[in-house]
Amino acid sequence: MNFTRWSARLPGTQRRAAARTDPALSPDGRGDGSVPAARAEQLTDEAPPVPAVDDLPTRDVLDRVPALVALVHGPDHRVAYVNDAYATAFGTRPLGRRAREALPELDALGLFPLLDQVQRSGRPRTLKSRKAPDGRSYTFTCTPVTEGDRGDRGVLVFATDVTDHAEAAARLRASERRQRETAVTLQRSLLPQELEEPDDLRVAATYHPGGTEAAVGGDWYDVITLGGGRTALVIGDVMGRGVRAAAVMGQLRTAVRAYARLDLPPHEVLQLLDGLATEIDANQIATCVYAIHDPNEGRLVYASAGHLPILVRDETGTVQRADEPTGPPLGTGGWIHASGSIALTPGSTAVLYTDGLVERRNQDLDEGIAALERALSGATGSPQVICDRLVRSAGVTPDHDDDVAVLVLQHPARKGPEAELFRNAGLELLGGVEAAPRARAFASGVLASWRFPADLHDLGVLATSELVANSLQHGTPPMRLRLRRTDRRLIIEVTDGDDHLPRRRRADPGDESGRGIAIVATIATNWGSRRTPGGGKSVWCEFVLPKP
Repeated sequence: MNFTRWSARLPGTQRRAAARTDPALSPDGRGDGSVPAARAEQLTDEAPPVPAVDDLPTRDVLDRVPALVALVHGPDHRVAYVNDAYATAFGTRPLGRRAREALPELDALGLFPLLDQVQRSGRPRTLKSRKAPDGRSYTFTCTPVTEGDRGDRGVLVFATDVTDHAEAAARLRASERRQRETAVTLQRSLLPQELEEPDDLRVAATYHPGGTEAAVGGDWYDVITLGGGRTALVIGDVMGRGVRAAAVMGQLRTAVRAYARLDLPPHEVLQLLDGLATEIDANQIATCVYAIHDPNEGRLVYASAGHLPILVRDETGTVQRADEPTGPPLGTGGWIHASGSIALTPGSTAVLYTDGLVERRNQDLDEGIAALERALSGATGSPQVICDRLVRSAGVTPDHDDDVAVLVLQHPARKGPEAELFRNAGLELLGGVEAAPRARAFASGVLASWRFPADLHDLGVLATSELVANSLQHGTPPMRLRLRRTDRRLIIEVTDGDDHLPRRRRADPGDESGRGIAIVATIATNWGSRRTPGGGKSVWCEFVLPKP
């Protein structure tokens, strides 16, 4: 193969050769496309002449460049030339033979379809960072060349060694993968390993981290039993990704559990969290929904800090949104949050979720929530089954671009023998000396009808007596006694119109009062108090039932 003939047909060579022999040029060597006069003067300077690029020997130049160069021609890509760098990398190659036989390394790299495409289209193509059989990485640029009037076509293959860049990119990917694995591990360790199991609710939750190309976010959820039959449910999403978002999420989740022990209304919990989020990181914000379920009221009381609305499906399949009220995300400060409520009657199912479940780049957020409503309306079964069904219906896959958290709770409609294990009894307490004996008699009759063991019966009557006596002495009307049993515990609760919460204290031997709460705390499994929304307070205690 005559390489000089082919190299003379490389892009730009014909144009430059024509310029040297064009008779239309003026005597001073300039035509219509001549260089400016100033440049012409520079060219005629007395300085030593500099060889023009066109005068350089093409083969010598290609032989000396550090990049790998090969020239093939014809439809079967016969080898016309390989430079010294190519021969050093892959060995000497015979000229005139088909490239598939003479250049097997190009075949291993899958380069021949690209050569065919370049030859057909007449346009250059680039194949970035491919690892060759010699263990190094190259970026290949294939440029079409044409010979004379016959139109014989060839391809110039130019390969640049990018091994250092490829190895650096691989190290970066490995570092990102380790960082993501660390964030996922941290995220999962900060989420509840097992959900608490309320007496009156069935709950299930799931968490799906984003795919390998998405950094882990700060989604979290929790279920907290408050005592007295009440349950707090929380879900949130820290803006941002990676280990930092997961760490902030862990701090907020811990704070939520601490504030929940104060048994505050939802909006007050969010108010405290708002200030804490600013202290943790002034540049970090988070959305959150905090809700409380009280089986005595049959409602879900909630407060939202910029989070997506809770969805509730009733027994008939109708889905409602808990849209209002909602405030700005945590960490923004300066906002007074408020609580709202939505009915959660027996047979209802509620869903709390993060934006990864409904937000898509090519879809409006409201459309995603509407699609979730439709999926929820037809979802039946246990909370875990509903969780899985909602995730599937939203198209969440292992390579999803955002992490997803879903919390599902059901208030089951109990019937038959199971319903006998969940009973309520209440008594309005009227002031006077007969109120305490009347409350004791009422409690004794109810506990006997529920067939509790004698020792639990006696402890329940004693706790009722002390709580009622405390309310009569320190509270104000209206007063009410409520007895409630579940399949796991007996709950005794007394409410009144005074909002001063009792506290346990040590009574001196000469004190005539101050021992009632201490007695209740001693004999009961758990006790507590909280302020009620309409003003006043509730004081309760509970006893764990013996296993049958």
